Amino acid sequence: MEIFLSAVLGELASRSINLLISRRSARPTALDVGDSLQSALLRAQVIVDEAMGRHIANQAMLQQLDMLRDAMHRACYVLDTSRCQSHDEEDAEDQVVNHSLSLQKLTSLKGISFASNRKTPPLLEQLQESLQNLSSMILDARELVVFFRSYPPRLYSQPYSMHLLLGNCMFGFQMETELVINFLLHAEPPPGSEELDVLPIIGPSKVGKTTLVAHVCRNQRVRDHFSGILLLHDHDFADDGDDDISTTFGQRCATKLQLRMPDSNKDGRLLVVVDLVGDLGEAAWNVLYSTCKQRSMASRSKIILTSRSDKIVKFGTRPALRLSYVSSEAFWYFFKTITFGSTDPKVHPRLLHLAMDIAKMLDRSLIGANITACLLRENFDVHYWSKVRTFLRGLVQKHISKFGVHPAHLLEQDRPLQVGRMATTLEDLVFFYECQRSSQEEVPEMRFQDVMYGNVKAVGKFKALGWRSQIPPYYSYVISCQIIGQETARATKRKRSVRNRTNSFA
Repeated sequence: MEIFLSAVLGELASRSINLLISRRSARPTALDVGDSLQSALLRAQVIVDEAMGRHIANQAMLQQLDMLRDAMHRACYVLDTSRCQSHDEEDAEDQVVNHSLSLQKLTSLKGISFASNRKTPPLLEQLQESLQNLSSMILDARELVVFFRSYPPRLYSQPYSMHLLLGNCMFGFQMETELVINFLLHAEPPPGSEELDVLPIIGPSKVGKTTLVAHVCRNQRVRDHFSGILLLHDHDFADDGDDDISTTFGQRCATKLQLRMPDSNKDGRLLVVVDLVGDLGEAAWNVLYSTCKQRSMASRSKIILTSRSDKIVKFGTRPALRLSYVSSEAFWYFFKTITFGSTDPKVHPRLLHLAMDIAKMLDRSLIGANITACLLRENFDVHYWSKVRTFLRGLVQKHISKFGVHPAHLLEQDRPLQVGRMATTLEDLVFFYECQRSSQEEVPEMRFQDVMYGNVKAVGKFKALGWRSQIPPYYSYVISCQIIGQETARATKRKRSVRNRTNSFA
């Protein structure tokens, strides 16, 4: 079956390329190339779906699959852009831009995370290039399909269930997830070595480092492989006023190790995950490392370090795994899929256009995508989606005009964000910070999107549920907020202005 599937995919890909070449001589239209690109996308989806259902350990295969996904996401974005072009032209005719933003800021707003300031080639040329690249990737994947039979299946996908699959995987980090699992299950230290294997994972704030590792640790194969899994966070390194941070840290490590891995299991494998925001000092690392070795005599015990800082690379025995935010094209693919679900977006071209505009305002935030997609699915209406787009556009414009950056960048700096409410201009909704809660902890019943976009009554400071993750470790994201009346907000601004003038005369 696999050999037959490979032959079919190869033949279809060859025909696509030949068709493209023949049509070029006949001056193909964007519609012709778009149809061919849609067919190529379906073939690529077959390969990606098949890969998602298998435990693949070969690193070269994982990298090739990642390249195929990237090509598929780019092709999907170009194809949807061509479908929305007529609606873009209608909006340009119907709307008159009347805002104090400079031309440069308006340009950055129009293409947030989706387009650069470089001159883009004509749409037909983009479609042709995407078709050629994707068809070439499908041809290269022929052998890949044959090799799939060496890996056992783990998932079964039904037609039109891609939104369910994407909602239950580490989207954007499928390759990285498998690489970490392979490090834990298969990578071994050199023969005769008694040192512990250490993998550093580095990435910016809120990119998904902690969630990725927690997701891997919930994998049944990983749990069966290790006798104990220990999670350490920043607060485990606080010295509480102790003169010797190493002593305090060593005691906490020893206590946790004793609770999670008693002496009876001392010969078993141990996995220690250290989740950091910044750097890790040499003294603390030495105590951690020596304590792990003392508690586990098995050389196959392992350590994972996660941090925003590159300085932890020096502690690794393996090359560091670096995470980055998903690409703009991949983000659009994810947002479109979870927003429309089993509904075919081509049947709703106006909604597709609105969804694409809304996605541009979210600045590649996967949590923001899940929150907004849930809202749009519950209100599947052109008028409502248009209101959401207008509201988000005003929010982004306001912050770019005032601070020069997208609102999401303020959250990354742990600064309060004044987001407002769509249903009323008499109140402002302030977003202070977001925190993760485990599946065992209680979370608020009030949803953040119901306050921001709906008429739910909220007073003063409160906490609201942003989103519940559907993948292990099933975190809930809780947002600390405050409702401020317009009069209160203006009074606060006047007090600050008076205080600033007073300070300037002092």
